[in-house]
Amino acid sequence: MTDQQQTTTPIPAQPAPPAPGPWADYLAAAQRLDAVRRAASAASADHQAAVASARQELSAVRARLAAQESRLTHEQAVPVLELRPQPADLEVATQTAAGGPKAALSALQQARRTADAGDALLTEAAPTRRWRPWARNLLIYGPFAAVVLIVQIALYLVADPGSVPTYALLCGLTMPVIAFGLGWFTIGFVYGGDPEGVDRTPIIGAIACLVPVLLTCMGVGLASFFHSGG
Repeated sequence: MTDQQQTTTPIPAQPAPPAPGPWADYLAAAQRLDAVRRAASAASADHQAAVASARQELSAVRARLAAQESRLTHEQAVPVLELRPQPADLEVATQTAAGGPKAALSALQQARRTADAGDALLTEAAPTRRWRPWARNLLIYGPFAAVVLIVQIALYLVADPGSVPTYALLCGLTMPVIAFGLGWFTIGFVYGGDPEGVDRTPIIGAIACLVPVLLTCMGVGLASFFHSGG
């Protein structure tokens, strides 16, 4: 190596601070302004990020609440007015939103966690969907009425033609009453534990138990008409 290559390149001296005066004051002011600009830019970026995140959370929470409202109103028969926010809730939400995007984002995230807990409760502890009383009772009155119809048809087929009116009168007076009484007792036995009481829908039960009699009378009348016509 040559002596020139072995010579270490000297490190250039750092510029000394400017001497006090207008130029030094200008540099200090420019540095302060640059720091303010950088801080404002960072705050603006944080603000925009919080706004975007809050909008995404708001859309997600709205969708979750709409789905829960549909389930509660259709499956649990909860009145819609009970699901609407009350004035106190609106006041709290207004105060939270006044705290800025970050406060609103925090509140929306909490609302999403609450919606998650609500979904879990609806899924795990949702009660069995209840039938309307008249539809539920028809499942009990109906089989008894079907038995009445079967017995009447059997009696009509095996009875002598001259005794049909007598059988029809006896069945028409007694069997619907028996079927209605059995249905009434069965409904009380099956649903008697309901704390709200048992709605036996007697009109629906009476109609269901009388339908077989009407059908039998119509059938006998049509059969007599065709026999007489023949």
